[in-house]
Amino acid sequence: MKENAPNLIGQSVARIEDPELLTGKGSFAADNNRPGQVHMRVLRSPVAFGRLNAVEVDVARALPGVVAVWTAEDIADLPQIDFRMTKVQGLGPYRQWCLARDYVRYVGDPIAVVFAETEYLAEDACDLIFPDIDELDPQLDPVAEPSAYMPDIMPGVLSEPAVLHKALGDVDAVFATATEVIELELSVGRHSGIPLETRGALGVYDTASDTITMYGAAKVPHYNRGAIAEMLRLPLDKVQMSEGHVGGGFGPRGELYPEDVLVCHACRRLGRPVKWIEDRREHFLATNHSRDQHYRLKAAIDERGVIQALDAEFFTDQGAYVRTHGATVSDLAAALLPGPYLVPNYRVAGHIRLTNKTPCGTYRAPGRYESTFARERLIDAIAARKGLDPFEIRARNLIPEECIPYDRGIEALGTHVVYDSGKYHDLLARLRERLDWDGLTASIAARRATGERVGLGIGYFVEKSGLGPDDKVRLHFYPDGLICVVTGVANIGQGVETAMAQICAGTLGLPMEGISILHGQTRLIDQGRGAFATRVTVMTGSAIKLAAEALIEQALDLAAGKLGLPRGELRYRAGQVWHADGPTVSLRDLAAEFGPEDGLVTEGTFNSDHMTYPYGIHFAQVRLDPGTCGIHLERYLVAFDVGRAINPMLVEGQIVGAVAQGIGGALYEEFVYDAMGQPLATSFADYLMPTALEIPDVEVMIREDAPSPLNPLGAKGAGEGGITAVGAAIASAVEDAIGRPGVVDRLPITPQRVARWMQD
Repeated sequence: MKENAPNLIGQSVARIEDPELLTGKGSFAADNNRPGQVHMRVLRSPVAFGRLNAVEVDVARALPGVVAVWTAEDIADLPQIDFRMTKVQGLGPYRQWCLARDYVRYVGDPIAVVFAETEYLAEDACDLIFPDIDELDPQLDPVAEPSAYMPDIMPGVLSEPAVLHKALGDVDAVFATATEVIELELSVGRHSGIPLETRGALGVYDTASDTITMYGAAKVPHYNRGAIAEMLRLPLDKVQMSEGHVGGGFGPRGELYPEDVLVCHACRRLGRPVKWIEDRREHFLATNHSRDQHYRLKAAIDERGVIQALDAEFFTDQGAYVRTHGATVSDLAAALLPGPYLVPNYRVAGHIRLTNKTPCGTYRAPGRYESTFARERLIDAIAARKGLDPFEIRARNLIPEECIPYDRGIEALGTHVVYDSGKYHDLLARLRERLDWDGLTASIAARRATGERVGLGIGYFVEKSGLGPDDKVRLHFYPDGLICVVTGVANIGQGVETAMAQICAGTLGLPMEGISILHGQTRLIDQGRGAFATRVTVMTGSAIKLAAEALIEQALDLAAGKLGLPRGELRYRAGQVWHADGPTVSLRDLAAEFGPEDGLVTEGTFNSDHMTYPYGIHFAQVRLDPGTCGIHLERYLVAFDVGRAINPMLVEGQIVGAVAQGIGGALYEEFVYDAMGQPLATSFADYLMPTALEIPDVEVMIREDAPSPLNPLGAKGAGEGGITAVGAAIASAVEDAIGRPGVVDRLPITPQRVARWMQD
């Protein structure tokens, strides 16, 4: 009897994606080329808001080497870009056209596109186009009263597409008899993912099959395929998406943008391959921004500092249009604002406001990075009011283990928010012990006595992951022993191929060698949800486990017939079906006999109508330089319960990378605009990002104390929790160093703001 290979689920195996990338064999969007291709360049609005009277393109069209120039009139048959996921009604009028019509609404709004023989000619031709725009005063403040959206085109339509309301309990009654009330006003600045690779696409039209293929797809290839087919009024099978390597996703990359549609439309209409690669300035101007929320919180607390009711209002600066994410950011912010705390009475109004800035979308932990900062600032304010340390105030408010699963009584993304599993008090206690909190605070006090400005802070978070409704995979076992898993998921750098191969190998009791994961190719599988909302491990991983188990069942059935033995007497182990009396048959033999071409083929579909909820705590220790007001991160630690870690090394890598991004948003990164809506950060000279010098060694405590009961792996996603509470923890530590409770009320925490807080 052959023994199983070591179960690789839970092991820190090296990424199987890396050899290609490390040896220079990776293929990114800009690496895609076809003979005879033309290059697309976008002319973008130079003003934030204005009436677009005309676009003069005759001179550009006459330039030798220019193949075509399009304005909105040339693509009048293309509809607005629709939403990928939102259940909020009334957002339709605020969708973006592929090219601006009647009005331009932000600096960077696409006005025209040029197709030329070289990228240089295309850019030269753009310089020859003159857009006739009557500039208008822009709306830049999302908290100000809503203004007219497009006067005279949409009379009466204001710049507030929706207000999201969620409520639980009787908030007014609690406030009427509250022991104490605490109020805060807080803001999180505008920043985004800024991946190493900018956006890009190559559209290729095959005349014989009348099929468009777009190379350079990312994140949600199947959705984008369907959306483009619908916009171009083509059958679904006439549009295909092909994903290559991706130089960073993080949310902004992979949504359906105007340029994606234009590339696909142009390659068919022009009969030539069309390539477009975004430059870095375009990326700053045109790719989704994120964050940019303003909170007003009011909490009723009892004499112990326990929250009895929370009344919240927030404003999301959505930018100029509502793009494919719809109301996702605001919906998640509203639903998860209470975090890991009981909060028996809760009311929130989330205003979605449009301004004349780059449209906003999702970015790693959308809505939760912002709401966690706001909530944890409130928790710290309560602690200061009651004279409690940051651990005690949280322990008094956390949801007890006996109350979990905990139904919030509200929805997020159309699913009920039910915390599936969790040991919140236990994790808090473990972190306190790991830090030696009493000894640490004593050492900090001693340093302060010598004049150092040092501080400690923590932030508790609850994340969401494993968004359904389903995921499907197809598993091929070939006669030579090779295994191929075909899935509609996308790999945006998170180690999909490695983790999925581990799950397949672990379920079958086989080594990972010989297992390949094919993803992001719409030709190969009829459905796929892609990679977003930290869903891949939970949804795709569970589907792979089911497909592998189906393969084992199929093998047992086939072996019973082949060996002439009762099926109930057969067992499977490590690629072999065996019987106690000795006869065995291998998966290879069965694949050769019963499936000589495609081998043995099974499918697995995992369905889920509830998300999973990983949780964790961030800890930050900072030192302020009193001369420069610079902030030095001396220590950073993340304690994170992921239910079950398929590959702890990948989980740790996800956490550390996410912390780095969170530090950027907490201390450095911010898109700012002048009074006329001109962006002031359109290069890395003005948009500051942390480097390796600013990122401390991040300590990671991966816990598996609360596996999810909602999937066969017990897993919860780990892709976003490393960023969620960074702003909250650093704000708490900086405020502790300044020594003025309640002073840190916005992110990023710049030296100028620190100086003002210290001087005040």
